[in-house]
Amino acid sequence: MHTDWRCDHCGPVEPLHFADHISAEILTAVCGRIVQSGSEVPLWCPWPLLTGWTVTGVAWAGDDRRGPRATALAVSGPAPLADGPADLVFVAEEPGVGLGNHLAGLDGTDPGPYLDDAMETSAAHAKVRAAGHPTPLWAVRSKEDRSAYVGEARAMWLYTIAWPAPAGYVLADQILLHDLTDSLPSELVFGALSPRLRGRV
Repeated sequence: MHTDWRCDHCGPVEPLHFADHISAEILTAVCGRIVQSGSEVPLWCPWPLLTGWTVTGVAWAGDDRRGPRATALAVSGPAPLADGPADLVFVAEEPGVGLGNHLAGLDGTDPGPYLDDAMETSAAHAKVRAAGHPTPLWAVRSKEDRSAYVGEARAMWLYTIAWPAPAGYVLADQILLHDLTDSLPSELVFGALSPRLRGRV
């Protein structure tokens, strides 16, 4: 018997929680859970939002004892360079959690080996500003239907995962990431719940 949540492949894992809908009240509750637990994991959101984009979901990994150890926020909008919709998910996580790898379609619980390969062959593929700090990101190999970029911010892994894969081009314009645990902009716009956080489609 184990008190930990367990994966048949990875062993002990953090339980993953999803909000059933998205609103300012939901984000306020998630941020409150993070702050009250003493967790330092940020909840990254592009702010200002890209033109035509909306916030479409939030998830977090962690138990009631230690609080959230990883967060994910989904935004959706018009796909660059193509017709149709696109989804972006921003993940912040402590080392060894594995939420970002799971959403990117990567094996294991740590992006280190994938990031090392990417850094050996190229300078940073994209840059964001996370809480005002320039943050380089490297494209790592992922499933063909998406693109995944990984870097570090606030001593934690930062992933940006885009569906379809060309939607990663939005990172060509330096996105500003704001930690919603610091403050929640009243102008946030919300859309229909994204299926991406649950690994669907």
